Amino acid sequence: MQEIIGTSNRILEIDLSKKSFSEYMVKSEELQLYLGGKGLGLKLLYDRMKPGIDPLGDQNMIAIMTGVFIGTGAPCSGRFAAVTKSPLTGIMTSCSCGGPFGMALKTSGWDGIILKGKSAKPVYLYVDSKGVEFRDAKKLWGLDTQKAQEKISSEGTGILAIGPAGENLVRFANVASGHRFLGRAGMGAVMGSKNLKAVVARGNEYKIVPVDKKKFDKTKAKATKFINRNDVSSGSYRNYGTNANVNLNNAGGILPVRNFTGGTHGDAHRISGETMAEKFKTTYSTCKPCTILCGHKGNIGGKIRQIPEYETIGLMGSNLEIFDPVKISDWNEICSLMGMDTITAGGTLAWAMEASEKGLFKSNLRFGSSEEVSETLMDIACVKGIGKDLAMGSRFCSKKFGGEDFAIQVKGLEMAAYDPRGSFGQGLSYAVANRGACHLASSAFALEVYFNLINPYGYNSKASLIKYQEDIMSAINSLQTCVFTAFRYELETPLMKIMPKFVLRICMNLMAGIALRLVDISLWPEFWSSITGRKLGMTAFLRAGERVQVLERLMNTREGISRKDDTLPPRLLTEFRKCDDRELAIPLETMLDRYYFIRGFDKNGVPKKSILKKLKIA
Repeated sequence: MQEIIGTSNRILEIDLSKKSFSEYMVKSEELQLYLGGKGLGLKLLYDRMKPGIDPLGDQNMIAIMTGVFIGTGAPCSGRFAAVTKSPLTGIMTSCSCGGPFGMALKTSGWDGIILKGKSAKPVYLYVDSKGVEFRDAKKLWGLDTQKAQEKISSEGTGILAIGPAGENLVRFANVASGHRFLGRAGMGAVMGSKNLKAVVARGNEYKIVPVDKKKFDKTKAKATKFINRNDVSSGSYRNYGTNANVNLNNAGGILPVRNFTGGTHGDAHRISGETMAEKFKTTYSTCKPCTILCGHKGNIGGKIRQIPEYETIGLMGSNLEIFDPVKISDWNEICSLMGMDTITAGGTLAWAMEASEKGLFKSNLRFGSSEEVSETLMDIACVKGIGKDLAMGSRFCSKKFGGEDFAIQVKGLEMAAYDPRGSFGQGLSYAVANRGACHLASSAFALEVYFNLINPYGYNSKASLIKYQEDIMSAINSLQTCVFTAFRYELETPLMKIMPKFVLRICMNLMAGIALRLVDISLWPEFWSSITGRKLGMTAFLRAGERVQVLERLMNTREGISRKDDTLPPRLLTEFRKCDDRELAIPLETMLDRYYFIRGFDKNGVPKKSILKKLKIA
């Protein structure tokens, strides 16, 4: 087997219209500035795509990027990214996935793929080190995500496949790689619009070898140590999966209940990770390689199934006031096979239930009732009946039927399962997140509620917190390692372990911008440097994350995004949680002004020329 020392720097550009391909060699400066993965994908599309294009039109492109870490054996490095213009939101979106496709593409000798154009007929692609073959997808069209992958499993070691929802252009259709998904904002619909059913990567043609193996092994040992001694990664997530968040969020008052009217519920324990682990006798089912082991499967109704992730549990469980883990598992299975994002599906169902109660939308969907949910999800995937409208997402539905005040979305993307009225930093993060109401843009709720390092109801330090965490998360997603490493690497460093918690709290609440700069984030750039052989310090690493974040914002402002869009659903600004005796509202505008200032944006939220020049963004 041949070796790739560091990175191949090869990008495969595929034109589906012409059934042709070419090779693009990543420039050294591009990799240094954007790190790889999401960041490099954004840069490549920024150079190739015009603003204002139809997300479902021929001119839209998809960049599928492997990142620097994958294939090296670094902890939690089995991930890859995809970037495109979203048909759900109309702006740029990026997704991260932990299935086998990333490894297969990397070991086929490619650091990424750019897809453009549209095939005249349904096709799937076979990718190896030599390039791509265009193959007839007639035998695959109409199959669900798992059957499609099974049909061509012998052709390669990793597959990307859409289901019927992607073929039918459901605006929140996703893409499967094994049992993992490029989940949010309609990546599957973009593939479907291009008549692209699947991509198969041969894999195992190359071995990935870090340039500085000694330094890499030393960094890997330290990283593994930090992960294994962290209470969350080595304890609750490893034992119970991300559903450990159910009880944490319920206790913290940030659990979505009845379309974000609650915050807590007495039946929440019935759908918790602890309950599911006991009830379904769960075992690990994770990305590879993984040290945290948050993915689980179990015996549900006599069948071995993937245990739904927390976001699915929150949005299709407590948010619908349904606490039957078997039913939620059934709906998770439908969404997985049809190829649909469970967060947007759950959020849209919640809107439909409330709209039906208020006489705005005709359906039999009701809070607390599992009746009609399975049928409705299938109707969405097939775009028939009420599914025709629901397939467009809650923003579209609320504009058509009314109920915009309780459509829980930002920039067209349904909100993840953390009520920001109990976590003001998370509220700001949702409002300004580039792809819409994304929980992974900063994960502020973890520092505010889980680790109790920042007052969740304070607001003086929140702009600094969100900027810092956004930059870190953008950098991590450009390395293409799991974002769950963030708080493991940050909080397990010597300074953070030695410093008394009350001192940390004082520093974080009074001078977050300074305190966060003292956090040791050296593990990520040390990994990157040891793999690539290029120097990268902590300052340059953080600056790269900022560059990726601002570039994505710039691309979105070209699509019309501005201050008017950096907001929250009216319900979250004017109504209080049922569990909130103090009746606290999110002081969004105050935090927003400060955030724009420290970001280098003007008062309308557009990046100033000075910050673009500083970050070397053309």
